Amino acid sequence: MNTKKKSVFRNILLWAFEILVAILFAYVVVYFFGQTRTNIGQSMNTTLSGGDTVLLNTFAYQFSTPDRGDVIAFKPNGSSTAYTSIKRVIGLPGETIQIKNGMIYIDGKVYIESNNFPSITDPGLAEDGVTLGDREYFVLGDNRNNSEDSRYADIGVVSVDYIEGKVWFVISPSEHWGFVS
Repeated sequence: MNTKKKSVFRNILLWAFEILVAILFAYVVVYFFGQTRTNIGQSMNTTLSGGDTVLLNTFAYQFSTPDRGDVIAFKPNGSSTAYTSIKRVIGLPGETIQIKNGMIYIDGKVYIESNNFPSITDPGLAEDGVTLGDREYFVLGDNRNNSEDSRYADIGVVSVDYIEGKVWFVISPSEHWGFVS
């Protein structure tokens, strides 16, 4: 094989390798940061509206755990046929969450949130306190008085195994476009 043919063959292989790397990179980015979910209902108003389409970071909890205040997507009770629910993490593993007089208590201390969420009128299951296991989270919707969340048996506490990822960006509708906090 002469030098010119070797050079052409080598360039073709290099070009094919670069395309393969670009495709692999695009797949990883889309898989870990580009999965979408649609928020159903008004339970996350004003952070998210019903019908908002959001991006999930499915990589966020591969090597860490959710933090208090994170907005997460999860399957209620791990049901593969259930719709994905989106809520805010309030209670972390091992904590006891209680809601009384409209306030959230974590391990007996009042939890003051940085956002101005409404006072809770129905404490549900948290009235007497809910103690979380070592892999469980207590979640609430931001629209506290119009949310089906960990206060109710249909949702209950959320096992880490059922968390799909961290909600990080609203992609539609365009008037809600932006990062989720």
